[in-house]
Amino acid sequence: MKVKDLINLGFESVHEADFERDVICVYCCDLLSWVMGRAPADSAWITVMGNMNAVAVSVLADIAVIILAENMVIDDAAIAKAKEQGVNILRTDKPAFEAALLIHNNLDVDE
Repeated sequence: MKVKDLINLGFESVHEADFERDVICVYCCDLLSWVMGRAPADSAWITVMGNMNAVAVSVLADIAVIILAENMVIDDAAIAKAKEQGVNILRTDKPAFEAALLIHNNLDVDE
C-alpha cells in the first residue's frame, strides 16, 4: 500500500510530502519515546499528538505517514517542520483503533 491509497480509504491530507511512499504496517501509540524506539520503519503511525515533537519522532523512526486520529489538529509550527523534513500527515475522524483496523484490513499481505 502507498500513502496515497489511504486517501481512497477516507483519510484527509494535511500535508503531502511523498504520497508514493510504501506503508507496510500500522502502529498506534501516543507516547513519543515509545514510538521512537518501537515503531517499524514505513509504518502508518496513528496518534493524537499533533505537534512538532511528533514530526521529529516520525523522522527518527522513519515513519511513512502520521495519521491524526479523532480529527486532532496539528499546529502551524509542526506543519512547517513536516514540510522541511518531508513528513506525510493525514487526519481522520475515526478513533485510533478503527483507523488502524481499516488500514490493516486493506494492507496487501504480499508486500
